[in-house]
Amino acid sequence: MSSLPPPSPGASAPAPRHLLAIDDEAPILDLLKEYLSTQGFRVSTASTAIEARRVVESDPPALIISDLQLEETDGLHLIEQLRTHLPKTPVILLTGVLFEPQVVEETLKWKVSSYVSKTAPLQVLVQEIRRLLGS
Repeated sequence: MSSLPPPSPGASAPAPRHLLAIDDEAPILDLLKEYLSTQGFRVSTASTAIEARRVVESDPPALIISDLQLEETDGLHLIEQLRTHLPKTPVILLTGVLFEPQVVEETLKWKVSSYVSKTAPLQVLVQEIRRLLGS
């Protein structure tokens, strides 16, 4: 029985998947960046629509996590703008606003890939990210 050769010294693990988290609350962004980084993701953050557009244009993410209520704009409006650059990129709406499942299905489904409540455990968010990225 032959064994596989050891990895070459120059071989490296695949690059972590890039995520963009958008929220106007700095503590939320800090928490998301710290936790998702420990889960093997590379995380960029944006607290404004301008910052979010800069990230999308300079370093397109594999997935976007956005709050619904942003200080300067509506999260759904921002998502629509970002989708012009990244039409197939999954978007998770992470919000404290509670929606009836029917509202999510009928109204939000065409704009976002998934909805996660801010009160849900962070592991639920990670499960959704992995599901949407197929990893």
